[in-house]
Amino acid sequence: MDDKAVLHRYLRTRRADLLGKLDGLGEYDARRPLTPTGTNLLGLVKHVASVELGYFGVVFGRPGPRALPWDANDAEPDADMWATPDESRQQIIELHHFSAAHSDATIDALPLDATGIVPWWPEERRHVTLHQILVHMCVETAQHLGHADILRELIDGSAGQRPGDPNLTTRTAREWAAHRARIDAAARTAAGGK
Repeated sequence: MDDKAVLHRYLRTRRADLLGKLDGLGEYDARRPLTPTGTNLLGLVKHVASVELGYFGVVFGRPGPRALPWDANDAEPDADMWATPDESRQQIIELHHFSAAHSDATIDALPLDATGIVPWWPEERRHVTLHQILVHMCVETAQHLGHADILRELIDGSAGQRPGDPNLTTRTAREWAAHRARIDAAARTAAGGK
């Protein structure tokens, strides 16, 4: 498998994992802010879809046929990071699929050394290759998937990429509580407390 195929596979996997964080949640839990800055699951999906359209579209002269209202000059700051009541979960999921298909078409059509320009980056870094942008989007998507992992665990205790994730230690709820208490005790001791 060549470098482009490897990076593309990682990106596709992280996209699917991010969408999977919405599985089984009601509307409120999918949308509710769980951090002081308002981070929420559906907003993360909307943001990643929006960002991909820019990086694999505009940057390589292949803009998508959709105008995103939250990208307008007069849009509210961070409008891509949450879903309004008028935006359905299905619309955002469909945007994510559309964005992925548009991005995949760019990735498939261009060689890794294809050049593009990121107009929103500083002048000295604007000139990029598809390789750079693939790495950038793998990292960006994985970062937001990490946020989503934590948010989902806060909502209902689900952890890992999927049920039965082999990367997670198997513990009962009681064993997890004991594990957490042990970590908390170690933190308090290290901080000089008891």
